[in-house]
Amino acid sequence: MNSLPTIVQDGRNGVVLTVHVQPKASRTECIGIHGNALKIRVSAPPIDGAANDELVRFLAECCAVPSGSISIHAGAKSRSKRVIIKGITAEAVLTRLAIPKRR
Repeated sequence: MNSLPTIVQDGRNGVVLTVHVQPKASRTECIGIHGNALKIRVSAPPIDGAANDELVRFLAECCAVPSGSISIHAGAKSRSKRVIIKGITAEAVLTRLAIPKRR
């Protein structure tokens, strides 16, 4: 039975993506699954929302949606975040971010 990982799900307001952010990395990249979240390294520091801005920019680029279609729903001041992405399906997010499906 194929099912979408719990880290990315279609919701009423768009795709809900659970991420674990590592700020101040050497480059911004998605590195895989970290517990029940997708781990994304961002090059920006966690000062004045810079890491959140870089996360939104990176997800918008990867998912081919405008950055205005992405919002941090929970965890804006935490490494663990829930992000809402509008204008794309969970299946497409899986593909674009190369998240493996759980079987």
